[in-house]
Order: sequence, then C-alpha cells, then structure tokens
Amino acid sequence: MLHQASMIGTDCAGAILVSGEEKTTVGPKGPARIFNDVRRAKTSGPSDWPDILPRLCRNPLPMPLHRSPVCSASDDGVRSHAIASYHRGLVFRAFQTVFLVFALLFVPFIAAASAADDLKTQINALATAKLPDMPEKIEALAATGDPAVVPLLEALAEGNLYFRKSDNFVFLTKASGSNLSLVDPVSGETVGEEAKGALSKIKVNNNLRRTIRSLLGGLTLLSPDRTVRLSAADAVLKSPSAENLGLLETAIAKETDTVVRMRMETARAVSILGSDRIIDEKRQAIEMISDKIGGRDAAGILMGASATIDPALKADLDAAISRIESTQQLWDMTQNVWYGLSLGSVLLLAAIGLAITFGVMGIINMAHGEMVMLGAYSTFVVQDIIRSNAPNLFDWSLAIALPVAFLVTAIVGLAIERGVIRFLYGRPLETLLATWGISLILQQAIRSIFGPTNQEVGNPSWMSGSFPLGGMTITWNRMWIVAFSLSVFFALLFLMKKSAFGLQMRAVTQNRRMASSMGIRTPWVDAFTFALGSGIAGIAGVALSQIDNVSPNLGQSYIIDSFMVVVFGGVGNLWGTFVGALSLGILNKFLEPTVGAVLGKILVLVLIILFIQKRPRGLFALKGRAIEA
Repeated sequence: MLHQASMIGTDCAGAILVSGEEKTTVGPKGPARIFNDVRRAKTSGPSDWPDILPRLCRNPLPMPLHRSPVCSASDDGVRSHAIASYHRGLVFRAFQTVFLVFALLFVPFIAAASAADDLKTQINALATAKLPDMPEKIEALAATGDPAVVPLLEALAEGNLYFRKSDNFVFLTKASGSNLSLVDPVSGETVGEEAKGALSKIKVNNNLRRTIRSLLGGLTLLSPDRTVRLSAADAVLKSPSAENLGLLETAIAKETDTVVRMRMETARAVSILGSDRIIDEKRQAIEMISDKIGGRDAAGILMGASATIDPALKADLDAAISRIESTQQLWDMTQNVWYGLSLGSVLLLAAIGLAITFGVMGIINMAHGEMVMLGAYSTFVVQDIIRSNAPNLFDWSLAIALPVAFLVTAIVGLAIERGVIRFLYGRPLETLLATWGISLILQQAIRSIFGPTNQEVGNPSWMSGSFPLGGMTITWNRMWIVAFSLSVFFALLFLMKKSAFGLQMRAVTQNRRMASSMGIRTPWVDAFTFALGSGIAGIAGVALSQIDNVSPNLGQSYIIDSFMVVVFGGVGNLWGTFVGALSLGILNKFLEPTVGAVLGKILVLVLIILFIQKRPRGLFALKGRAIEA
C-alpha cells in the first residue's frame, strides 16, 4: 500500500481523472486533489464514497487504485481500512519528499561547515606544534588546496602569524593602535581585538620558510592571475620538489601564456632531477636546464644534482656543465665590456666639461668635482619639491632637474671665473690652489645647508629595474646613463663644430693671440667656456645621482679620474676625451676581477704615466701655431 502511495506521489502529474462524463486534467493541482479526495474518503462515511471513489478509481496511473481494496473491496469495513492505509502512505511520502528537499539544500552547507571546521582544527594545531613537527603540519594544510591557506602560509613565512594564549586559536593579525585586530584565517573576517600580550607569535626558521615557499608555489600555480602564476613557478624553480610534479604538469596542461608555461616547464625539469622518474625524462630535463636556464644558475642546479644523479646520466651531466661554463666565460667577457662602457660613460660625463675648460683656458680646475656635486644636489632639491607639491610628476623629475642643474652650476662657474680665475691667468699653481680652496668652500657650504649625510635621490620608474640580455643582466639606470652620455657628447660636438660660439672657442684654443687680434673677445669666451664646462658638470651630477651617493664628497670621487681621462685623450680634444673615457673604463673593469679595485686603479695610473712619457699630448693632440710652439 505504501508503494502505491509512492507511485501516486511521483506519477500523478499530467494524469487524467475521469468522473462520469466529466474529464479533469491533473495539472499542478492534481496531486493535491488526489490527496484531498483520499482524506475526505477517510474522514467521511460510506454515504459520501459514491461522489469520491469514482474519481479515484478511474485514475489512469501506472498503479491505478481500482486494483487495490479501495476500489475492489465489497465490504465497507475493508474498504475503510484500505483508504486509511492509503492516506497514511501519502502522508509518509509527503514527509519523505520534504526531508529529501531539505537534505539536498542544506547538506552542501553542512559539508562546507564541516570542512571549514576541519581546516580550523588543522590551523589551530600549529599553535601547539613543536618546530620539528611543523613541516608535516604545513604540508597537510597545503594538501587541502584551500585558497585560505595561501595568506596563512604567507603570514607564517613572514613571522606574522599569532595564536591566542588562552585557547590556542590561531589568527592573522592587523595593527589596531596598541592592540592587534584578530582575523579569522578561514573566513578572513575580523573577529575582535586583543592586547599584544595576550597573543604569542608562531616561531619559524629558515628551513621552514623554504618549505613554505615551495608549498606556496604549488598552491598558486593554478591562480587566475598571470603574475601570481609566474611568481609561483619561480618559487617552485627556487625550491624544487618531486611532490610538486603532479601539480606542475596539471598547470602546464592548462597554461596558455607562453612565458608562464616556459617557466613552469623549467621548474618541472629541475624538479624531475630529484625525483624517481625514468632516465630518459631526466636526460631531457638536463638538456632543458642547460638550454633554457643557462648561466651560473643552471650550473649550480646541475652540480647540486651530481651527487645523487644516476651513474648512467653522469656523462650527460658533465657535458652540460662544461658547455654552460664555456658559454658563461664568453658572457662574462661581454659583461665586463658592458661594465667598462658604463663606467666609461660616467667618466665621460664627469670629464667632458673639464676637457673644454682645461683645453681652452689651460685652467687646472680642482673645483670641477664640486660642480658635479652641485648638479646632484640640484636634482635632490627638484625631487624634494616635486614630492611635496606634485608627486604625480616624479617620473619627470630628472627632465626638470637637467636644465635646473645646468643653470645653477653654469652661474656658479661664471661667478668663479669672473670673481677669481680671470685674475690668475698665466699662473697655473695659484689657479690650482685657488680652485682647490673654492672646492673646500663649496663642500662646507653644502654640509651647512643639507647636512653631512647622504641625501635620497629616487629613480623614476623608467630607470628602475633591469632586463636580461643573453647571459648578462643590464640595469635600466646604467643603460639610460650611457645613452645620455652619448647624447651630451654629440650635442657638445655639434656646438663646437657648427656654432659661432664653438668656432670662437676652437680659435682661442688653437691660438689665443691670433683670435684676439681678429676681434674675438677672449675674456668673454673664457668666461662662457668656463660656465659651459661647469654646466655640463652639473648635468653629469644629475646622472650620477642615480647610481652614486649624493653627499658633499661626491665630486672627490671623480676629479682625479676626470683629469686622467683628459690628459690621456688629449687636452681640449672631445674625441680624445671620448676614447680615453671608454678605454680607461673598460681597462678598469678587466683589471678589477684579477687584481682588485684599488690595485687596478694604481696600475691604470702607472700605465697612463708611461703612456704620457711617450705621447705627452695624449692620444689626439690638438694642432695650432700656439700649441706647436
């Protein structure tokens, strides 16, 4: 009977109820009408059954009622009992249906709540775990794959995960005045505040941090954020583990970004070396590490694996390491050339202004380094003003600082020439002493105004960072300084060769008396030449502020090297200064790895002295009657 009720409850929709000649479609109200008819038949007496039972007994269901005692029994007592049983079956089925609906709706929430409780239990276990047991518990947390584990492990690696002493519950924290706000590690909701004394930090060590980094890489390999996936691949690459291979291969199969995919494949290759995969896979991994990573990193990875590698792969491993080392030697030489060009560009910027003043006027300007220092401090002042008033213009700070530094140092240079140097022409020793005294005055003035400590000069975003080029790394600030040095050099060369002022400068340089007799006002040429040389030193200071400490002693680091460049290249010759600066820069960088920085500079100085003995006028000697005389 219960089965018949079950069939009624499930199959009555859409059936046709027939009562006499009248047909009624059992639509959405059909089941309710059948239930009401059965209830009425149960509560009423046999006198009302003729109005109710025909509708029920002619119901064309798969299990029609006319097969049951409700319709077939002749005795009213039996029929009444059958109707009562049928009614109970319908009621029971209704309760079953309601229970099933509630179960389908709420079981997922109950399961989620249970999973969250299990995760919280695992997290809270960190509070009482001893340090040797922590890796196992952290790996168990990572194995859940729950996204909430990522910020938890990040906080633990940074040493910012706490537990409450009273109940050993673990929380993420945020500063809230003198207290700490407690953040639930699963839901991410703030759940209250506690005094710092009521909490205790969960301790970690470097080994645990390495484990966490590796696990975090595995957890975030499938992140929808490309940057997160790339960082995760890098983390796995730095801390390879055979346990991550399955997740890596899953992530590689789903990855669509070429760069991220290549990084993941490289991380997989490194992880395979320490796994129990077959020899062919390990051989392919060695080739990928050699080709894709390359350089010292690849050599270090392969050397680290040599102790545990299968003997059958020893020859492949040694060949890969040898190939990497040979390639790296070539890249090291190229890197030294680049470092030399970078240093040479700095020397060119510092010396090019000195080449003009020394060549045109014959002045040994010991205050030239302080012009560089004033340019650097001009950059600091410009950036400080921009930070305070228009921080959105910070990326343009160097472009604004260039004309400011040029004008400031040119005006200072003009004042020095008009106020001191013009009275000392023809007396080189007195000029040297006077400019040295001016350099001390300028240094002390800067110390009095800005203090003796280094000042912060920031890099614009377009000068920050680096980029790989083959087997070497090139920083953007050095790249821009090389480009800037070349721009200044060729701009100055154009001024010297194509302008009237440049023609007068060259005339005075070659024969001062003849230039004066031709109507050239040599005193003003001297003044503006000194101002130009000082201005160029100022813009050199703008560039140097990006790679060196901005302090009152900045110029002292470059004055001696600048004089060496000018003398070596040829006094007053711009091309000589250019070749001399780059030559000395490259020579320095090739000597430093062998003999050290200090001894390298001494050797360079000795070589220049020997060279000057043979060529007193430098590489490119100027020609002219006065000079020849």
